[in-house]
Amino acid sequence: MAERLSGLFPVLLLALLAALTYWLDKAVQSPSESREKEQLHNPDFTVEKLLATRMDVNGRIRDTLQAAKMRHYPDDDSTELERPRFVSLARGAPLTVTSRQALVSSNGGNIYFHDDVHATRAAQAGKSALMVVTDYLHIMPDDSIAKTDRRVTISDANMRFEAGGMELNNETRVLKLNAGVRGIYHEAGALSNANRSDNKRQ
Repeated sequence: MAERLSGLFPVLLLALLAALTYWLDKAVQSPSESREKEQLHNPDFTVEKLLATRMDVNGRIRDTLQAAKMRHYPDDDSTELERPRFVSLARGAPLTVTSRQALVSSNGGNIYFHDDVHATRAAQAGKSALMVVTDYLHIMPDDSIAKTDRRVTISDANMRFEAGGMELNNETRVLKLNAGVRGIYHEAGALSNANRSDNKRQ
């Protein structure tokens, strides 16, 4: 047994030295590497008063994007926006989204609005305008989808609802509400009759 242990001792010593060397290497290099990563996420250019327009193959405007300031980051090809205003004209009723901040993905296929988000789908074909208020909204312009997993308030001329999240397809006009839904709904004619009755009593 003593001979076996004496034979294993050099191997254990080498393993211990290797582990110690690896730990020292990480302890020395990790802070500098993290600082390098932080330095990498710096904007390569900034634009004041941005106005960008995207068109379809026929030359018609699909959507416009405005912002007080834009910052582009080369490490992940993302773009940050201050006070953005996005208008989609591609399909369905025009959809306008504003917020305090937004992040655009590298390919432009996703826009993440946050902080005081307001979205309005314009009235169309006898339908009143639809308004959405939330703290976060994910827009997929190519799919005409707007969705959120945060608390949201949705209202139009006939309803006002609150929900734990929602998904709106602006092309099909389908609105899906998540858990915790509560609100009121009324017929437009009934509301008009009630207003006329109130006016007569006054």
